[in-house]
Amino acid sequence: MGKKYYPTIGLEIHAELKTQTKMFCVCKNDPNEESPNINICPICMAHPGTLPVLNRRAIENVIKVGLAIDGRIADFTEFDRKNYFYPDIPKGYQISQYKYPIVSGGYLAGFDITRVHLEEDTANNKHDRGDFSLIDFNRAGLPLMELVTEPCTFESVEEAANASTKFAKEFQLLLLYLSVSYANMEKGEMRVEANISVSPNLQKLGTKVEVKNLNSFRSVERAIKYELDRMTELLEAGKESEIAQETRGWDESKQKTFSQRKKEGSADYRYFPEPDLPKLKLHEAFDLEKMKRELPELPQAKRARYKKDFGIKDEDIEVFLNDMMLGEWFEDIAKSLNDKDKIKVAANYIISDFLGLRKNNGGVKMPSARSMAELVSMILENRISSRSAKDILAMIVINDESPLKIATEKKLLQSNDENALKKIAQK
Repeated sequence: MGKKYYPTIGLEIHAELKTQTKMFCVCKNDPNEESPNINICPICMAHPGTLPVLNRRAIENVIKVGLAIDGRIADFTEFDRKNYFYPDIPKGYQISQYKYPIVSGGYLAGFDITRVHLEEDTANNKHDRGDFSLIDFNRAGLPLMELVTEPCTFESVEEAANASTKFAKEFQLLLLYLSVSYANMEKGEMRVEANISVSPNLQKLGTKVEVKNLNSFRSVERAIKYELDRMTELLEAGKESEIAQETRGWDESKQKTFSQRKKEGSADYRYFPEPDLPKLKLHEAFDLEKMKRELPELPQAKRARYKKDFGIKDEDIEVFLNDMMLGEWFEDIAKSLNDKDKIKVAANYIISDFLGLRKNNGGVKMPSARSMAELVSMILENRISSRSAKDILAMIVINDESPLKIATEKKLLQSNDENALKKIAQK
């Protein structure tokens, strides 16, 4: 039997924040803008003599995330210049945070959090033009939040990949519940990077590789599995020296990682405090206690409440959590029913039948909570059969009417008259 290897994963997640304007100028923050280089100005294009001005809402959004993960909100914070030269960075440096992030510590979905800080996004490179590339600067200067986790060591490749994917999903859900980001991975509004290493020694980390810009949960899982398998094979073959500290990309078509560049250290970026922005005292600028009180119900609290109050299945809870409009509708139905057994039946019909109708048919909408509650009550009172209930549901998602009215008109009500049934049986 071969030697046991322990995978270690640390995650870095970037999320564009939901604000009206960019991080340091009044250009529109519009993730749906398709025309290139529309939302730009001399500030985000780094023309000489321009000065940045802080976006207060972006800072507020990062604080909300910090409060939601039980992180420490910094009293003192500042911005820094992170110096590196790519065509998609107009200034030749990125305004970011280094020594004094807005949030330190915290915990979410099995990972300890190191920090959450705020920076500006880069422009968007377009490489689909043949032998040359173009740059769209609409994204340059958007407020970008970066969350960094502590490295977490696992027993197996499978466990590491699953836990990392679960964390990314839970973080996306948190951002949506806090309404601080659209977090659409397909549009690049949330990007995951994984720091990956493997070691035969629990006390010592292996050489770290960073896999960049994973833009789907499937890519997160598959890239981590591929890279861990690649590293393990090299270690087993005695080729540890071939594992370099580097940045790698993920090739979706080939389902494998590839080397991009040797990994920079913090010294390579020559960080220094941003001279054109003020230092911040967040405990004076924001009422943190009030912000904490005003946080919405968060996913983990909602899971516990659904389990306790409604007693529905864990997988059904996840469906309602991930589709917030569906969850609100279900809660309205639950209030109308006010009975655990009825609520469980309602959940079952929503998950099994309503979602099936919505998937297979256009024009399907959520009927009123009152109609759904009436339908569920009729089922449990044996006034209609299971087949009739499905037929009535298919009708009320197109035209919201009283299920009792439909059942009466269509002669779908079951008879409980013993004498009448006896006559039918005898006949």
